[in-house]
Amino acid sequence: MTKKTSSIESIPPAAQKSLVDLGLRIRANRIAQGWTIKEMAERLFCSQNTYRSIESGKPTSSIGIMANALWLFGGLDSLDAVAPVPMNMGGVKRVRHRRNKPQSNSISEDERDF
Repeated sequence: MTKKTSSIESIPPAAQKSLVDLGLRIRANRIAQGWTIKEMAERLFCSQNTYRSIESGKPTSSIGIMANALWLFGGLDSLDAVAPVPMNMGGVKRVRHRRNKPQSNSISEDERDF
């Protein structure tokens, strides 16, 4: 039995549709190559069930296996369009919190002593 988490159960419908569409595109490429599900799974070094989950757009599918599938079809460069870096990130530094300064959403040691 698979373990369900709230992050998977609460996936937005638009995100779920994107995963399903990606799975359909991967399936179309597989069929265009004339490969069976078994052959595709062997090429990706995964089980047939894992590959089926990718084609069906399940959110628990491995992004690594999806990237490998895109590579097999010559479409790996399409991942470059995923989550592009915002244009205004040029001079932004990393965010760091000071060790001695308590965060506003945390309980200080004085508040814990009751």
